[in-house]
Amino acid sequence: METVGLSSSFWNGKRVLLTGHTGFKGSWLALWLQSLGANVTGFALDPATEPSLFELARVAEGIDDRRGDVRDLGVLLDLMAEVQPEIVLHLAAQPLVRESYRDPLGTYSSNVMGTLNLLEAIRQVGGVRACVLVTTDKVYSNREWLWPYREDEALGGHDPYSSSKACCEIMAQSYAASFFNTQSYAEHGLALATARAGNVLGGGDFSPERLIPDVLKAWTDDQPVTLRFPHAVRPWQHALEPLAGYLQLAAALYEKGPAFAGAWNFGPAEADMCSVGEVVASLAGQWPQAPGVHTEPGTMHEAGLLRLDSSRARQLLGWQPRWSLKECLQQTLGWHMAWQANQDMREITLQQLNLYKDRS
Repeated sequence: METVGLSSSFWNGKRVLLTGHTGFKGSWLALWLQSLGANVTGFALDPATEPSLFELARVAEGIDDRRGDVRDLGVLLDLMAEVQPEIVLHLAAQPLVRESYRDPLGTYSSNVMGTLNLLEAIRQVGGVRACVLVTTDKVYSNREWLWPYREDEALGGHDPYSSSKACCEIMAQSYAASFFNTQSYAEHGLALATARAGNVLGGGDFSPERLIPDVLKAWTDDQPVTLRFPHAVRPWQHALEPLAGYLQLAAALYEKGPAFAGAWNFGPAEADMCSVGEVVASLAGQWPQAPGVHTEPGTMHEAGLLRLDSSRARQLLGWQPRWSLKECLQQTLGWHMAWQANQDMREITLQQLNLYKDRS
C-alpha cells in the first residue's frame, strides 16, 4: 500500500519547481520525483563538487534542467512565469556550517536573499498551490538541553549558517501572515510550510567538511580520520527520510491547504540520535580494516547536543523513519563501494531508492 503523498497517483503530471536539484539532497529528490511521474523543473547552480551525485546518477535525464542563481530575482520571475509550477520545493542553499564562517556574506546572500527572492517570485507570479522551504534542525536557539526541540521552540543560531536559516523561518512566517494568510486563502491559493531536517547521510555526498564524506575519503586513501567533535550528538538519518517528509508535506499542503502550513521537524528515532564518535565506530565495524580515528579539537563553534521532536509529522502526516542508523550506514557504504567499483551509479541510486520506497 502506497503512503499518502508518496504515490504516483498524486505526483504524476504535477508541475514541480525544485531549487537546488544539483546538490546532494536535491539530486535524490529529483530522481524520486522523476520516478513518481512529476514534471520537474530543476533550478540551481552547477554541482558544487567533483564528483557529484547529480553527474554520477545522470539526474538531468528526464527533467527540465535549468542553471541559475536564486539571488537573481529577475531570472526567478521569468522562470516562474514560464514554468507555472503548482508545487515548489526549495532546497537551494549554502549548506555548510564551516563555510559560513569563511564566507558569511555569501551564506546570508544565498540563504536569506535567495529565499526572499523565491517567495517574492511566488507572490508576484501566482499559481503555486504548495511551497515547502527547507531549512535545518540548526534553526533553534540551542541551549544544549537533553530533550528534543519542538517546532514552537525559540529560533536562533550561533554560526552564520544556522542564523541565516533561522532568518528564512522568520521570513516564511512573515510572508505567510502578510500575503498568504488563512483568511484570504481562497484568493491566493497558496499553503506555505518550512521543513527542518536532521543531519543527513547517504550515497553520493561528496561535500567537504561533512562527517561521512570525510571518513570515507580518508579510509579510501588508507588514512585515519580526524574528528573535531567526537562527543557531539546529532539527529542522524538517511537523506531519503526527510525527503519523504517533504513529499508528504507538499502533498498535504496541495490537497488540504493551510491546515498543514507552518514548521515541521523531520528527525530520526531517539535511538539514532547518537554521537559523532558512535556513528564512526558503527561505520568502522562495516569497513574492512578501517585505518582508525584521531581526535583534534575544533576551532569553530559547533553545537554539542541537538535532538528533534518529530511528533507533529508522525501524527499528522503519517511520516516515520524507515531505516535505522545501521541500515542507513549500510546503504551509504554500499553506494560508496559500488562507486569505487565503477558501477552504473544511476542504477545503484535508483535501486536504493526503490528499496527505501518498498519498506513500509
